[in-house]
Amino acid sequence: MEMINLAEEEKSSELLDEAESDLAALGKELSKLEIECLFSGEADSKDCFFEIHAGAGGTESHDWAQMLLRMYLRWAEKHRFKVEYIDQISGEEAGIKSVTLKIQGRNAYGFCKSENGVHRLVRLSPFNSANKRQTSFASVFSFPVLTDDINIEINEKDLRIDTFRASGAGGQHVNTTDSAVRITHIPTSIAVQCQNDRSQHKNKAEAMSMLKARLYEAELRKAQEKIDSLNKSKTEIGWGHQIRSYVLHPYRMVKDLRTDHESGDTDRILDGDLDGFMLSYLKSLATREI
Repeated sequence: MEMINLAEEEKSSELLDEAESDLAALGKELSKLEIECLFSGEADSKDCFFEIHAGAGGTESHDWAQMLLRMYLRWAEKHRFKVEYIDQISGEEAGIKSVTLKIQGRNAYGFCKSENGVHRLVRLSPFNSANKRQTSFASVFSFPVLTDDINIEINEKDLRIDTFRASGAGGQHVNTTDSAVRITHIPTSIAVQCQNDRSQHKNKAEAMSMLKARLYEAELRKAQEKIDSLNKSKTEIGWGHQIRSYVLHPYRMVKDLRTDHESGDTDRILDGDLDGFMLSYLKSLATREI
C-alpha cells in the first residue's frame, strides 16, 4: 500500500504498475497457501486409488461412467498427475461397468476424496430412438495409497484370495492365464482386485496395497462421522448418497448438492475443470472440522 500511495503522490505510472504487480503476485501466493492448508489430513498428500462404478440402468449408466472416467483423466492431466489403470470392466454395448485407477501426484488423495459419492446425469439419451430424457447414476470412491509411515495390520486368516483369468486390455498372455487376483477381507466384506499385470505375484501385491488403503480409509470415515455427529448442520455425504448433479437438458448446469457450488459451463466441467468444486467442498469440510 505504501508503494501505491507513493506512486500516486509522485504520479509515477511505473511505480504504480510495479506495486500492482507485486500485489497480484502476493495474492497468488496467499491463494496457494490457503489451498495448501486444506490438505492437512494425514493421508491428503498421498497418491490414491480411484474407483468409478456404473449404477443401475445398463448402457446409459455405463456410458455415464465412461464420461466420468474421461472427465477425471482430463483433470489429472491438467495437474500433471500420473494415472495407472489397475482394473477395468467394460460394458456390453458401450462405456464401462467399473474402473480402478491409481493417481499419483502431490495431494492426489486430498483432491480426490472430495469426489466420493454418487454423481447424477440428466440428458437426452443418445441410446434411445425416441431421444427421451434419461437420468443415470455412477459412484465414485477414492482411498489413499499407503506408505511405510502409515501401518495397517491384516491377519492372513481374515483373507480369502481368489485368482481368475483377466479380461480386457493386456495382450494374449493376460487373457489366457489366471493372473488376476481378488482379495476379500472377510470381517468387513471389503473386496479388491487387480489384473493390470501379467504377473500374478505383482497383481497380488497391488491388491494387498489396495486392501490396506481401503481399510485405512474406512477408519478415516469413522473418525469423520464422529466429527459430523457433533455438528447439527451436518450434510449427508456418505457413500451411496448423491453429491452432484450434471444436467444437460432441459438446461445446462452442474451443481454440488453439499456446497451449492455450481457452474453453467457443463462442457468445461466435463472436460476436467473440477478444482472449483473440489476446493469448495474441502473448504466446507475444514469449516465443519473446526
